[in-house]
Amino acid sequence: MMVRSSDRGQDPELHLGVLCLIAHRAAETRVMERLHAAGYDDLTVTQARVFARLGPEGTRVGDLAEQAQVTKQTATALVDQLERRAYVERVADPADQRARLVRFAPRGTEACAVARRAEEEVREEWEAHLGPRAAAQLRSALEKLREITDPWA
Repeated sequence: MMVRSSDRGQDPELHLGVLCLIAHRAAETRVMERLHAAGYDDLTVTQARVFARLGPEGTRVGDLAEQAQVTKQTATALVDQLERRAYVERVADPADQRARLVRFAPRGTEACAVARRAEEEVREEWEAHLGPRAAAQLRSALEKLREITDPWA
């Protein structure tokens, strides 16, 4: 848990991680609102967090669990829900016929396109608010941080 400096009796400056989380949650909320408005109202935030980690050729449930930082059982349950709602399908892994990949089903591909458009709108809005130079600096700083924070990069 990250504590605000003000909670420790110091200046009210928020931790950088908290600031990143606030921006992430705002973007996530906008994407979910757009998905729901487009008719994908049976998709939950928790399901979407696993769904968003699917690779273009498919991803194993164990890898989804690791990336989403949930147990394999939780990831399996979420994939089951997504499969019942026709967002994903399970197929044989061409590299190992004993393993299964989770990949986008046609409905999932359509939902993903809606989400990408919403993400693009958020990016454009933030860049307009920050200005081109500050937006580029923010992107550069976050990409640099990703080197030490994203084990899947």
